Amino acid sequence: MRRRLINSTLAVVLVVIAVFGLSLVLVETRTIETGAQESVDSDAVRLVSIVDSRLLGGEGVTPAVLREQIEPGRYAVIRIPGRDAVEIGRRPSGGIIVSEERGDQGETVRVEASRSTVSREIGRTMLIILAVALLAVLAAVFLAVRQARRLSAPLTDLAETAERLGSGDPRPRHRRYGVPELDRVADVLDASAERIARMLTAERRLAADASHQLRTPLTALSMRLEEITLTDDPDTVKEEATIALAQVERLTDVVQRLLTNSRDPRTGSAVAFDLDEVVKQQIEEWRPATRSEGRAIVRSGKKGLRAVGTPGAVAQVLATLIENSLMHGDGTVALRTRVTGNQAVVEVSDEGPGVPPDLGARVFERTVSGRNSTGLGLAVARDLAEADGGRLELLQQNPPVFALFLSREAGEADADEPTAP
Repeated sequence: MRRRLINSTLAVVLVVIAVFGLSLVLVETRTIETGAQESVDSDAVRLVSIVDSRLLGGEGVTPAVLREQIEPGRYAVIRIPGRDAVEIGRRPSGGIIVSEERGDQGETVRVEASRSTVSREIGRTMLIILAVALLAVLAAVFLAVRQARRLSAPLTDLAETAERLGSGDPRPRHRRYGVPELDRVADVLDASAERIARMLTAERRLAADASHQLRTPLTALSMRLEEITLTDDPDTVKEEATIALAQVERLTDVVQRLLTNSRDPRTGSAVAFDLDEVVKQQIEEWRPATRSEGRAIVRSGKKGLRAVGTPGAVAQVLATLIENSLMHGDGTVALRTRVTGNQAVVEVSDEGPGVPPDLGARVFERTVSGRNSTGLGLAVARDLAEADGGRLELLQQNPPVFALFLSREAGEADADEPTAP
């Protein structure tokens, strides 16, 4: 491209120089020739006038008198009837310019000038025009190279940006080049880079969230299957199998919710549901795990609450809080339900050391963990709570108390609401 720009620019400049240069040469040549002829004519007229005046006055006509009346280097001959011809200067050889005039006294004046003087003047003019043309070509080459670099360098840079995008490096470069068309391409590439970066971030986040959210149901399901393999009681097998099937359904719900949120995070599935059923289901699901740890899981507080949200998401949030209590806490895991204002609250606490003072509310940030865990659990749980209009908060650090706030079903009676502590 750079070579084509230089060649095209030079071609235009050369055409312009050829057209205007030839025209200028023709005009200057004619001007010089016309000027030389007029100068010779002027000498002839001047000599005729002087000779006429001297003849009328009876004065002599000699070369010494007339030599200063013509340009140096020119030849003149004056022919007067009845007298010898008077010659001034040396007659030129080769091409000549001639002017001849006749006076009132019958005399004839002929002035000749060598054409070589005109040729030299034309040559000097052509050299000047050629020098100017050469300077114009050099200036055109300089400007063409500079313009070619100005245009080709951004295109090369844009090609490298597109290649980086194709190789998986979505960082926008935010470079602009002062050329509107190229800047428009750069804007489009930067916008594409930002979209690709957001897509990659969303995919990585989906993978991390999926691995974390699926881990808890799969763990619970595996515990139920272990219970089945360790018992020979048909009733126990049937009961555990029923619970395992329910967990499979919840696992399917988790997968469906992940896929739905990955397509459109704004899509919600909040409905009015029985909060007691979700709390009861989580207690039953985690009782074997707490029993195996030599710990207990209990429930207290107000019953009969109905909240608005996604049951599967609420169950996942509670499962995350219970799992954190088992992993990082100690003693009894307690679930307490209460009402505050128009919200239903589920508190999860244990008797462990709680959240380190240096973490505080940062426990909800991704990758922040004080116990060598992934740091995703509480962040994902808060996202799930906020997706349907709820919120997850750390009410107390030591001992730890986490609270899930959910909107209550519209029209639910508030007369029997207990006062929030």
